[in-house]
Amino acid sequence: MPNSDLPHFHGITLYSHNNDYQCHSTRLILAEKGIQYRLILVEDSDIEDLTQINPYGSLPALVDPQTKLYHHLIINEYIDDRYRQNRLFSDAPAEKAQQKQLLWRIHQDWFKYADQLLRHPEQLSDLDKKKAEQELQDVIINLSRLFQHSNYFMSDQFSILDCSLAPLLLRLPSVGISISNKHSKALLLYCKRVFNRDSFKQSMTQVELSRYSDYLKFFNN
Repeated sequence: MPNSDLPHFHGITLYSHNNDYQCHSTRLILAEKGIQYRLILVEDSDIEDLTQINPYGSLPALVDPQTKLYHHLIINEYIDDRYRQNRLFSDAPAEKAQQKQLLWRIHQDWFKYADQLLRHPEQLSDLDKKKAEQELQDVIINLSRLFQHSNYFMSDQFSILDCSLAPLLLRLPSVGISISNKHSKALLLYCKRVFNRDSFKQSMTQVELSRYSDYLKFFNN
């Protein structure tokens, strides 16, 4: 559970943006594991102040008594390795390697369009924006078939893959992408399943709860 008012806290401190899908994935992992941590929300104008923790000045960043980490994939794996409850990576080496390979593919092939639209929209021309929207829309439609035979992403167990995908799916309407029942019924059911998890609700900031409240109502039980 996040707590921003812990002056003498000696556990995890997470520096996070108040509305970013990569930061959200880390908050989701912490919520799924029921870990108490100090949450410090950082505005865009203050990110440069983090250079002592992260020389790249990016979010999320994590500090605990043992280490300082940056890049969400490294942070997420560290949390899962250190806190063994509610494991999100498989303990079996081959299965864990497969999960990490899928994460790499998700970020290489799919999230590059999300980064353009959600993190750097001002750098896109109108033509490039339309192209990125279409590419991401096609990815989402093609994704749907992967949810037809299991409750979660390629598994019947909630995993690290869901922690990466779900925060992005929440943000699709903000980039003009809708999930239609005609083309993506399985994905809609997946969103309903994940968005209604207690951990997902707990992982959201007040900004996210306000911004996506209408979209979340669509998936309410």
